[in-house]
Amino acid sequence: MKTIRHPAGQRTRAVIYVRISQDRTGAHLGVDRQREDCEALAAARGWEVVEVYIDNDLSAYSGKARPDYRRMLADLELDTATVVIAWHTDRLHRSPTELEEYIDLSERRGVSTHTVQAGELDLSTSSGRMTARIHGAVARHESEHKAERVARARLQKAKAGKFGGGLRPFGWGVPTGETRKKTVKGTDEEIDVPVLDMNKLVPEEAAALKAGTDQILAGGSIRGWVRWLADKGLMSSTGKPIDHQSARDMLLRPRNAGIAVYRGEEIGKGAWEAAVDEARFRAVVAILTNPSRVSTPGPTPKWLGSLIYECGYPGCTRTVTCTRTGGGNYPSYRCRNQHGGGRRADTLDGYIEDVIVERLSRDDAAELLAPVAGGIDVAGLQRESEQIRRRLTDLAAMFGAGTVDMAQFTEGSDVARAQLEGVTAQLARAAVKDPLVGLVGAPDVRKAWNAASLDRRRTVLRSLLKVTLRKPRPGRMPDGGYFDYEAIETAWKR
Repeated sequence: MKTIRHPAGQRTRAVIYVRISQDRTGAHLGVDRQREDCEALAAARGWEVVEVYIDNDLSAYSGKARPDYRRMLADLELDTATVVIAWHTDRLHRSPTELEEYIDLSERRGVSTHTVQAGELDLSTSSGRMTARIHGAVARHESEHKAERVARARLQKAKAGKFGGGLRPFGWGVPTGETRKKTVKGTDEEIDVPVLDMNKLVPEEAAALKAGTDQILAGGSIRGWVRWLADKGLMSSTGKPIDHQSARDMLLRPRNAGIAVYRGEEIGKGAWEAAVDEARFRAVVAILTNPSRVSTPGPTPKWLGSLIYECGYPGCTRTVTCTRTGGGNYPSYRCRNQHGGGRRADTLDGYIEDVIVERLSRDDAAELLAPVAGGIDVAGLQRESEQIRRRLTDLAAMFGAGTVDMAQFTEGSDVARAQLEGVTAQLARAAVKDPLVGLVGAPDVRKAWNAASLDRRRTVLRSLLKVTLRKPRPGRMPDGGYFDYEAIETAWKR
């Protein structure tokens, strides 16, 4: 054992390091118990504890930075103390790299290490260093073995279609009527919290997922769905407002279609209720991940024709936006080249809405509807999709077992993925919803139009009508007003 010498009358200075990998309650109970045992060891040896370093809820195995551990090393370099006390060696290190750094510092600064459970680590001798390395290797093995067990358990859960844990996913989690005990973070108080059935859909949240899916399939935007969620007062499962990125992530979850995922790969059907059917989910994924999809730049449009109506001035190919005239009296449409002649936005939008409503109110309006599936065998495509995914899974298993080599695995996977991409594209075309559905055949088309969101009305306009704003005539028109309706050119796209 290495002898620690200090000037007469001066007590040995020691520091304590405590750490716990997971603190599920947030009550610090694990590190508090470690600290108490370490302080008792210091008192028994007559050492003066000058600092306590705490890394709570941090794993030494994960490789994540441990702020207080790094602070302790920096202080030891400055001769803050000559003894380090830990509850066990595995509280200090589970990484060989970290251990070697610690051994080097201990030798240079004359630092000894004492633990409550494993005694002293004499790093000044080769046998002591060997013992420390053995302890570190054993701790590393335990961590890796635990990680393997956790990974296998999660894979087994995923294959069985069970919920893998974590935050409640938006859309699922109906109270079972049972409760469990939970410690309030930062206290010792326990409260009863409801046990949730993660296989059951929450009705209002499931309806929101369906609405978001329908809006995207009808040509709507994520931004429009975010506004819809806010209007309904719906929050995320953590009680926060749902922003654009969160909304997009929600719509892209395979869970929505009842599909189980493990490490980013689909592995089969889940045991939970699906919020939307697979064909519609695949269609939404195809739309939202399409590289050519461009979101509307700048602020959310507040007028029907912004960036849709086309400027018809000679030589101009721009769309128009809504701005205010020089006097600021009323909004009007102009392109970036300032063409427009003060075309009042409310009057023009009202006129275009009348044109669309009149067309959708005719007896032959149903002829405008596009074929829903275009003769596509949706059920057959879904079966084919399942077969391809199963083939991909089987290929991975064969490669892991050594039945096929890397070249065969890569070639087979590439072919299967190309086939799957084609099937998914066909399912997407079959599931896309015509934006006119719900307007054509409505008992009161005007009422249905007024009830539709601006995002929906703009989608209908894009799909149905081309509007070109020609140069208006100056002065008063024959009807006594100043708005030149004859300068508004419309052409049906269907």
